[in-house]
Amino acid sequence: MPFKISDVVAAGSLAHREQPVIPVPGGLILRPWSPDDAPAVYEAFQDPVIQRWHAREADSIEETGGWIDGWRNAWSDERDAHWAIADATTDTVVGRISLRLIVLADGQAEVAYWTMPSARGRGIAPRALTTLSDWAFDEIGLHRLELTHATANEASCRVALKTGFAPEGTKRSAVLHADGWHDMHLHARIRDDPAGPPACS
Repeated sequence: MPFKISDVVAAGSLAHREQPVIPVPGGLILRPWSPDDAPAVYEAFQDPVIQRWHAREADSIEETGGWIDGWRNAWSDERDAHWAIADATTDTVVGRISLRLIVLADGQAEVAYWTMPSARGRGIAPRALTTLSDWAFDEIGLHRLELTHATANEASCRVALKTGFAPEGTKRSAVLHADGWHDMHLHARIRDDPAGPPACS
């Protein structure tokens, strides 16, 4: 029995192309992860703020090298897409941003990000998120991007609101962190939404 609705994005739309390097305003780029980035990822995961909002720890550079292998392979599998946020001049890693839980047929994915402690307060996460969102809508053809964060993670909420991810509600007791179950705010940006802050009711 045929489907009445065509896939929003055709299978192979990611796997049939090289993962791109995407320029970000303000002297940054989004680029594929390199095995040489393992020390930077290990350093990031020693930060208490990043540890608080993640379910795993990094015990060694070898371990984070394994994570990077997985991030690189995810592109061809079209299940996730991970980029390093890097300084365009020095290539120094200043953060990470991802499209996760990609469902091309439905035109949907979830965004996630973090920044290195030394890079915070410079607007890096909002610029990277806006750039990646625009690329996902304009170049790939996704229709909806979701963003979730613990209700206690006020910094992530500010990034979401600043970049046009409208609040859609609270998922109660949705994610287990080391300190227990957390309610999660759900935000989303639709393809035709503006990139600026949404109106609040």
